Amino acid sequence: MSLQPFFEWMGGLRFSAFFLESVWPTPIIQCIHLAAVAVFAGAVLMVDLRLLGKGLKDTPLPRLARTAEPFLIGSFVVLVLTGIPQMASTALKQYYSPFFWWKMEMVLIAVILTVTVRRKLASTDESQLGPVLPKVVALCSIALWTSVTIGARLIGLLS
Repeated sequence: MSLQPFFEWMGGLRFSAFFLESVWPTPIIQCIHLAAVAVFAGAVLMVDLRLLGKGLKDTPLPRLARTAEPFLIGSFVVLVLTGIPQMASTALKQYYSPFFWWKMEMVLIAVILTVTVRRKLASTDESQLGPVLPKVVALCSIALWTSVTIGARLIGLLS
Protein backbone atom coordinates (compact mmCIF):
# COMPACT_ATOMS: atom_id res chain seq x y z
CA MET A 1 0.00 0.00 0.00
CA SER A 2 1.43 3.33 -1.06
CA LEU A 3 1.02 6.51 0.93
CA GLN A 4 1.48 8.63 -2.19
CA PRO A 5 -2.28 9.31 -2.65
CA PHE A 6 -2.45 10.59 0.93
CA PHE A 7 0.50 12.93 0.35
CA GLU A 8 -1.03 14.11 -2.95
CA TRP A 9 -4.30 14.81 -1.15
CA MET A 10 -2.47 16.66 1.62
CA GLY A 11 -0.50 18.75 -0.89
CA GLY A 12 -3.72 19.66 -2.69
CA LEU A 13 -5.51 21.03 0.36
CA ARG A 14 -6.35 24.74 0.44
CA PHE A 15 -4.58 24.76 3.82
CA SER A 16 -1.35 23.66 2.11
CA ALA A 17 -1.69 26.24 -0.66
CA PHE A 18 -2.26 28.96 1.94
CA PHE A 19 1.17 28.29 3.44
CA LEU A 20 2.84 28.31 0.04
CA GLU A 21 1.08 31.40 -1.31
CA SER A 22 1.09 33.66 1.77
CA VAL A 23 4.13 35.56 2.96
CA TRP A 24 3.88 35.40 6.77
CA PRO A 25 2.38 32.07 7.89
CA THR A 26 5.39 29.93 6.96
CA PRO A 27 8.07 32.00 8.73
CA ILE A 28 5.83 32.43 11.79
CA ILE A 29 5.19 28.69 12.00
CA GLN A 30 8.91 27.99 11.46
CA CYS A 31 9.88 30.37 14.28
CA ILE A 32 7.43 28.70 16.65
CA HIS A 33 8.72 25.30 15.51
CA LEU A 34 12.34 26.28 16.15
CA ALA A 35 11.50 27.67 19.60
CA ALA A 36 9.77 24.36 20.39
CA VAL A 37 12.86 22.48 19.16
CA ALA A 38 14.96 24.47 21.63
CA VAL A 39 12.61 23.75 24.56
CA PHE A 40 12.33 20.08 23.59
CA ALA A 41 16.10 19.67 23.24
CA GLY A 42 16.61 21.34 26.60
CA ALA A 43 14.14 19.02 28.31
CA VAL A 44 15.71 15.96 26.70
CA LEU A 45 19.27 17.01 27.45
CA MET A 46 18.58 17.94 31.08
CA VAL A 47 17.50 14.38 31.84
CA ASP A 48 19.94 12.65 29.49
CA LEU A 49 22.92 14.55 30.88
CA ARG A 50 21.77 13.63 34.37
CA LEU A 51 21.56 9.96 33.31
CA LEU A 52 25.13 10.36 32.10
CA GLY A 53 26.10 11.60 35.56
CA LYS A 54 26.63 15.19 34.39
CA GLY A 55 24.80 18.42 35.09
CA LEU A 56 22.40 19.29 37.91
CA LYS A 57 23.91 16.62 40.16
CA ASP A 58 22.34 18.19 43.25
CA THR A 59 18.83 17.51 41.94
CA PRO A 60 17.54 13.95 42.32
CA LEU A 61 16.98 12.34 38.92
CA PRO A 62 13.27 11.53 39.46
CA ARG A 63 12.53 15.13 40.50
CA LEU A 64 14.46 16.51 37.52
CA ALA A 65 12.59 14.18 35.16
CA ARG A 66 9.21 15.23 36.63
CA THR A 67 10.17 18.89 36.25
CA ALA A 68 11.28 18.44 32.63
CA GLU A 69 8.32 16.27 31.56
CA PRO A 70 5.73 19.04 31.01
CA PHE A 71 8.25 20.91 28.84
CA LEU A 72 9.06 17.71 26.95
CA ILE A 73 5.42 16.86 26.28
CA GLY A 74 4.27 20.42 25.63
CA SER A 75 7.06 21.20 23.20
CA PHE A 76 6.54 17.87 21.41
CA VAL A 77 2.86 18.74 20.90
CA VAL A 78 3.87 22.15 19.51
CA LEU A 79 6.42 20.46 17.23
CA VAL A 80 3.75 18.17 15.81
CA LEU A 81 1.22 20.99 15.40
CA THR A 82 3.72 23.26 13.65
CA GLY A 83 5.29 20.41 11.68
CA ILE A 84 2.02 19.38 10.04
CA PRO A 85 1.51 22.61 8.03
CA GLN A 86 5.18 22.65 7.05
CA MET A 87 4.95 19.07 5.84
CA ALA A 88 1.57 19.53 4.13
CA SER A 89 2.72 22.55 2.16
CA THR A 90 5.52 20.48 0.60
CA ALA A 91 3.87 17.07 0.84
CA LEU A 92 5.15 15.47 -2.36
CA LYS A 93 8.67 16.77 -1.74
CA GLN A 94 8.49 15.11 1.67
CA TYR A 95 7.08 11.89 0.22
CA TYR A 96 9.96 11.52 -2.23
CA SER A 97 12.65 12.53 0.27
CA PRO A 98 14.52 9.62 1.87
CA PHE A 99 15.49 12.03 4.64
CA PHE A 100 11.83 12.61 5.54
CA TRP A 101 11.27 8.88 5.99
CA TRP A 102 14.51 8.54 7.93
CA LYS A 103 13.42 11.41 10.19
CA MET A 104 9.97 9.86 10.77
CA GLU A 105 11.52 6.48 11.58
CA MET A 106 13.90 8.11 14.05
CA VAL A 107 11.02 10.05 15.64
CA LEU A 108 9.11 6.81 16.12
CA ILE A 109 12.08 4.98 17.65
CA ALA A 110 13.03 7.96 19.82
CA VAL A 111 9.47 8.40 21.12
CA ILE A 112 9.26 4.71 21.98
CA LEU A 113 12.60 4.85 23.82
CA THR A 114 11.66 8.10 25.59
CA VAL A 115 8.26 7.00 26.88
CA THR A 116 9.35 3.51 27.89
CA VAL A 117 12.90 2.71 28.94
CA ARG A 118 14.16 6.27 29.45
CA ARG A 119 11.08 7.30 31.41
CA LYS A 120 11.36 4.22 33.66
CA LEU A 121 15.05 4.87 34.35
CA ALA A 122 14.51 8.57 34.98
CA SER A 123 11.80 7.84 37.55
CA THR A 124 13.98 5.35 39.44
CA ASP A 125 16.20 6.31 42.35
CA GLU A 126 19.79 6.50 41.14
CA SER A 127 21.02 4.15 43.84
CA GLN A 128 18.97 1.41 42.17
CA LEU A 129 20.44 2.05 38.71
CA GLY A 130 23.58 0.34 37.57
CA PRO A 131 26.51 2.30 36.15
CA VAL A 132 26.05 1.29 32.49
CA LEU A 133 22.36 1.14 31.49
CA PRO A 134 21.51 4.80 32.27
CA LYS A 135 24.49 5.96 30.21
CA VAL A 136 23.61 3.69 27.26
CA VAL A 137 19.99 4.87 27.30
CA ALA A 138 21.03 8.54 27.55
CA LEU A 139 23.49 8.21 24.66
CA CYS A 140 20.87 6.40 22.55
CA SER A 141 18.33 9.12 23.34
CA ILE A 142 20.72 11.91 22.41
CA ALA A 143 21.76 10.10 19.22
CA LEU A 144 18.17 9.42 18.15
CA TRP A 145 16.88 12.93 18.77
CA THR A 146 19.97 14.40 17.11
CA SER A 147 19.35 12.20 14.07
CA VAL A 148 15.81 13.59 13.89
CA THR A 149 17.15 17.14 13.62
CA ILE A 150 19.83 16.11 11.13
CA GLY A 151 17.18 14.41 9.01
CA ALA A 152 15.06 17.56 9.13
CA ARG A 153 17.95 19.71 7.94
CA LEU A 154 18.82 17.27 5.17
CA ILE A 155 15.24 17.46 3.88
CA GLY A 156 15.66 21.20 3.43
CA LEU A 157 19.17 21.05 2.05
CA LEU A 158 19.16 18.02 -0.22
CA SER A 159 15.58 17.27 -1.22
